[in-house]
Amino acid sequence: MKYTIHAACSVLMLPFMLATSAMGGSADVVVENAWARASIGTSRPGAAYMEVHNAGDEPVTLTGLRTDLAMLPEVHRTATDEQGVSSMSPAGQIVIAPGETVAFEPGGLHAMLMQLQRPMEEGETFPLTLTFSDGGETTVEVPILGIAARGPED
Repeated sequence: MKYTIHAACSVLMLPFMLATSAMGGSADVVVENAWARASIGTSRPGAAYMEVHNAGDEPVTLTGLRTDLAMLPEVHRTATDEQGVSSMSPAGQIVIAPGETVAFEPGGLHAMLMQLQRPMEEGETFPLTLTFSDGGETTVEVPILGIAARGPED
């Protein structure tokens, strides 16, 4: 399910959005299939996953995240070395080429939600705002699935 939201109605429709596009120069960015797993309290970080598509003719650069759910949301990347040991680290800015989709998924890029302000409870949602280098933003309402979920189809 995909919605394109314009500035005049974005505030009114925010609670109902599953996907949205950014305003301004990054107006061609569409976020789809957002989801997160329930957390075990607030002592451990949470994570959110989604697909970020650039339907425009110019590259866009994702520079950050914002949510009231976590004090320190960052884009992280999971990497596995030659010995099979996985580690996570901040990914920095993500450039999305025209026509391309960047997947945020378990074991790869993801929205790391550190310093949770409340537990992530199954059945709830939270807003996650993606910010771009041109000043554009897009906010998506992220549904929280079960603690063992593997994706939005679960």
